[in-house]
Amino acid sequence: MALPPNASTEVFIREVDEEYRRERMARFWQRWGKAVAAAVVVLLLAFGGWLYWQHRQREAAGVEGERMQAAFDQLSQGQAAQAQPALAELAQSKRDGYRVLAIFTQADILLQKNDLKGAAAKFASVANDTGVDDAFRNLALIRQTAAEFETLKPQVVIERMRPLAVPGSPWLGSAGEMMAVAQLRLGQRAAAGQLFGQIARDEGAPASLRQRAVQMAGVLGVDAVPAPPAVQEPSR
Repeated sequence: MALPPNASTEVFIREVDEEYRRERMARFWQRWGKAVAAAVVVLLLAFGGWLYWQHRQREAAGVEGERMQAAFDQLSQGQAAQAQPALAELAQSKRDGYRVLAIFTQADILLQKNDLKGAAAKFASVANDTGVDDAFRNLALIRQTAAEFETLKPQVVIERMRPLAVPGSPWLGSAGEMMAVAQLRLGQRAAAGQLFGQIARDEGAPASLRQRAVQMAGVLGVDAVPAPPAVQEPSR
């Protein structure tokens, strides 16, 4: 049975269109097939390399973690000399956490030996490392300043600690105390008293530090004794 004219035309057009697409794809693969295949191979190799790199990174991190734990075990047993080689290697790690922790530990060992200058240099290396998180850098700056405190001019201490000794900062207690003492050495009693008062009211500061701040604020004429919690009357 013959197809109606319209149907025959549609079938013919569809066959021509399909043949044209096949011919166009054939020309495309003749011209670009090798390049596309090469690109796919490169992408697969790159993806495989990335997976391998990730695997190696995890392995290296695990090894460094084990070395750090071994060094801490040696330190807890009083074997600081045996722990030093591992700490020296970890202090060069490309991983910020292990590197900073190793340097801090090296500095603490120097502090135990009363080598304040050597410890300050270790802390300074972290404080000046713009590649690590600000939290590490701020803590390192505070510890550096504490190690150098007696040799620094009061104004230097104030300028270092000023950005950290502000209400709401997690460093208000430790940074603020050093800044307030430096202010006292410059005769700035009112400013020191206000800062001690802020520390005393900082619930995030250690209790011992807050207690010292209350006492110092009181000596300087600032009432920083926390108000007792309000007593709620029982409902009737």
